[in-house]
Amino acid sequence: MSEGGPDVAHRADETAGVGREVVVWDLPTRLFHWLGVLLIGAAYATARLGWMDWHARAGDALLVALLFRLLWGFFGSETARFSSFLVSPRAAARHLAHALRREPDLQIGHNPAGGWMVLLLIALMLGQTLAGLYVGNDIAEEGPLSERVPAVVANWIDVLHDRLLWDALLVAAAIHVLAIVAYATVKRHNLLWPMIAGRKVLPPEAAPRMASRARAALALGGGVALAAALIYCI
Repeated sequence: MSEGGPDVAHRADETAGVGREVVVWDLPTRLFHWLGVLLIGAAYATARLGWMDWHARAGDALLVALLFRLLWGFFGSETARFSSFLVSPRAAARHLAHALRREPDLQIGHNPAGGWMVLLLIALMLGQTLAGLYVGNDIAEEGPLSERVPAVVANWIDVLHDRLLWDALLVAAAIHVLAIVAYATVKRHNLLWPMIAGRKVLPPEAAPRMASRARAALALGGGVALAAALIYCI
């Protein structure tokens, strides 16, 4: 879910020497991005086909991935941390005011507007998966937590899960894709390839710090534990 890099952190100097490929997105961040795309597609397809057991499994896997991403946003690699790309709404608005300006692609992580889009997408996906824990329907009987709330509350959560949050997620995802296309067309910035390969050409001194695989494993374990607690214990 990349939108470039922060204007406020690690902005490379345009007068720097010849650039080289540097790692800007670590493997865990890239896996989360593409796994999220696959799991959302799987959740939609299984719901349409009435395969609700598989729909629930896709939702549980997405919940684990999201909880991992939240932990990774505090303890992960430099470009994955929320502190590196979340700025004030005013700073995001200033960035958007110059969104059509043709300039060299010297940013590293998420830019100010992209950072807010990432946060929105994570929030919508998290809301969707958490709502799924409460949903009851005629096909799957009930979600694992649907007995914990009154029927009227469960019905409203069902509306959130099946309509409101899903529709909002589709709109946000469409805006995200359109922004990537716009950057490629207008600014000639390829935001997609770095999220696939993890690298882009930048001045060497612009390389961000990457977290270790051991830390990623700990964050994943934390995500699994938190998801299990939500699904089976709460």
